[in-house]
Amino acid sequence: MKVDQNTAAIVTGGASGLGNATARALRNAGLKVAIFDIDAEKGMAAAEEIGAVFCEVNVMDEASCEAGFEKARAANGQERIFVGCAGGGNAGKIISRDKETGAIKRCPTDRFEQVIKLNTVASFRCAAMTAAGMATLEPLEDGERGVITLTASVAAQDGQIGQVAYAAAKAGINGLVLPIARDLMNEGIRINSIMPGIFRTPPMLGVPEKVLESLAASVPFPKRLGHPEEFASLVMEFVRNSYFNGQTIRLDGAIRMAPR
Repeated sequence: MKVDQNTAAIVTGGASGLGNATARALRNAGLKVAIFDIDAEKGMAAAEEIGAVFCEVNVMDEASCEAGFEKARAANGQERIFVGCAGGGNAGKIISRDKETGAIKRCPTDRFEQVIKLNTVASFRCAAMTAAGMATLEPLEDGERGVITLTASVAAQDGQIGQVAYAAAKAGINGLVLPIARDLMNEGIRINSIMPGIFRTPPMLGVPEKVLESLAASVPFPKRLGHPEEFASLVMEFVRNSYFNGQTIRLDGAIRMAPR
């Protein structure tokens, strides 16, 4: 897709980490950017720093998302680019055994549902909302109207012990991609997902340095954590290269996660 200073983009989770790097890359390319984030303080600071519009949005809430899209479009116009980086998870085995008593405890279903809603359901919600807007635009070269990028994880394929909810949620995001690409093929809207490996995001940088060194050593090559700017670079390639469609791409230095 050919973009210019009139092209609008939306990035969820844009206040930090992968989303922030992506918002910066889009702004550096001259696009008009809106940042969606639930953290108003960080979101406003991030938006002010790069010259973007901030919208306080909880991607798990329908009305909040609708209000965010409305605000972003009022300020920047209808977006042709959407990048979903909001998400997260929690650790917990499907069942666990008490070390002292041996009693079996199962993972509460509502805890599992929360992770699915934050990742898979929210990705579907935002993809549907942005696609409905993109479909109203005049087509560009090849009849293209827009491009959507979702964020999965290598956990979608390499789910570790205790990642049952997170792995299922990220696999669900990958599962959206091809059928949505087919749903939107006559509208000229593309969709892909990225499965990042171990990246230098704020949650990861909060762990002890020795743990970071061990994680870096586990990456075949290069032996380091991924830089958020490398994630953003792939997003930009998805935007530029119109033949990327229906793809779920690993970005991981060839790592394959061990069971634990």
